[in-house]
Amino acid sequence: MRDPYLDELKDDFDTYSNQLKKLKDKLLKTKSPELQSKIVKQIDSLANKMENNQKQSVKVTKSRIKELKKKSKR
Repeated sequence: MRDPYLDELKDDFDTYSNQLKKLKDKLLKTKSPELQSKIVKQIDSLANKMENNQKQSVKVTKSRIKELKKKSKR
């Protein structure tokens, strides 16, 4: 089942994941506590975005399944 909105959510998740990897590498390389703190905040923000993205994906998927079930009953 192809769904443009779900595809967009997946692409967003992949983007967040790539950003997270870069921030992790940056965090491991830096020695500055101030910079580490900023990076940790960015990582936390990305983690929240990823979590919300997954919640939205689940909601949309459930909704699409309900729509398919209704169509198949007709």
